[in-house]
Amino acid sequence: MTRRLIVAILRFAMRIYFRRVEVVGLEHVPLKSPAIFVLNHPNALVDPAFLLCLAPRRVSFLAKSPLFRMPILGYFVRALDCLPVYRHQDEGEDVSKNREMFVAARALLTRGGTIGICPEGVSHDEPRLRPIKTGAARIALGAVSTVEGNGTAVDLPTAPPAHAGGSDKMPCAGLKIVPAGLYYTSKTKFRSAVLLYFGKPIDVTPVELEPDGNPPRAAVRDLSKRIECALREVILDAEHEEALQTISRAERIFSSETDEERPESLAEELQLQQRFNKAYAVLREQAPERLRKLEVRMIRFEEELTQAGVDPEDLSPPTSTLDVFRHLITRVLLFLLLIVPATVGAVVHYPAYRLGGFLATRFSRDEEDVISTVKIISAMLLFPITWLLTAALAYELQGWELAAVVGLVFPLAGYLAIRFFEGLDSFLGGLRALVFFLMRRRFFVRLLAERKAIRNEILALGEETAILSQ
Repeated sequence: MTRRLIVAILRFAMRIYFRRVEVVGLEHVPLKSPAIFVLNHPNALVDPAFLLCLAPRRVSFLAKSPLFRMPILGYFVRALDCLPVYRHQDEGEDVSKNREMFVAARALLTRGGTIGICPEGVSHDEPRLRPIKTGAARIALGAVSTVEGNGTAVDLPTAPPAHAGGSDKMPCAGLKIVPAGLYYTSKTKFRSAVLLYFGKPIDVTPVELEPDGNPPRAAVRDLSKRIECALREVILDAEHEEALQTISRAERIFSSETDEERPESLAEELQLQQRFNKAYAVLREQAPERLRKLEVRMIRFEEELTQAGVDPEDLSPPTSTLDVFRHLITRVLLFLLLIVPATVGAVVHYPAYRLGGFLATRFSRDEEDVISTVKIISAMLLFPITWLLTAALAYELQGWELAAVVGLVFPLAGYLAIRFFEGLDSFLGGLRALVFFLMRRRFFVRLLAERKAIRNEILALGEETAILSQ
């Protein structure tokens, strides 16, 4: 019951914090057989929360042992059936206790359960996948294999925790490793978008374990390499931050050139950036000067758009003056209808919103991978406090009737404020583009031509890259 409540609250918080959440590849997730999910780790506690809330299976995570000793967080990780991992980098930890973790993990998998692991080991801000740890491969091989020589399952002396259930002595049949990639359009920004991408599962072949119950090192290395390759297929794995910026810039310009070719989903956006990433690596090696000229051209184009106050996706000539004014009138009427409740919601929630941003800046210590975690946790605390305080004030003024109305209306007003200002921002962006088109048509047309020329250059480079990489 506690787990279901936590998952429901987290799912609601994620849907509010992120404007758009997509899940693809669910057909790759085994629904009954045991599975190990391996997940990239760019965004601290937000990453496992997505797998927890959106995977079609009940997932138990491996979590670093210090989390279990934290006053509030420790309660939650236990309620979510997490298993403690004892790491060398955590001061004072006894890594020999990991033997208990391996036994508990094996018991959970043997009874058909699932485990979530972030094999990079730590959350990070790097644009590429960090070298992965061998824990996932060791757990998987240990679960499906037998001891060398006697053909029986390994009999580890340490008993699993009571909640693990199952037997730690029987090999785990049908185990799959499922790569799960998280792609954030802007992981620190409120109301950004995120994609959870399940890749094709990896089969785990049994091996003969060593006499001490550990899988052979060669088998662990081979399986870890397969896991790493599978993860790279479901994430954007850029070599450097500079490469990531160029790839993202190319994708924005390319995708906004025509509405027909704009990616319809985050999965398509990710796949397009993956293709650009592969091309970037080849061009950097084979044609660095041409790549540099394209980068300069894209930067200059975006600077001109910024000076004009127009976003790339708004750079399109209006199809019909009548349609434009009909759209403007409709949006204005809708804004007039919502402006009062949206303003009330914004005013009531603004102190908590600003305080959450301050706490994120204060506690993140310039580490971008933890900013969203702090923002979401603070919002889950500060906004309910705001609702309770306003309801208490209403009770003091008018009694239970007004308190009940405030308790119901203010949360809804807060959500209306989010949607209102999102719509207003989009409306103003389109309006700026329209004014720009009417007032500076020649400059507008030149930018359209430049965008088309950049897109054609990207296509030409892509064709040449395919030839160079053969």
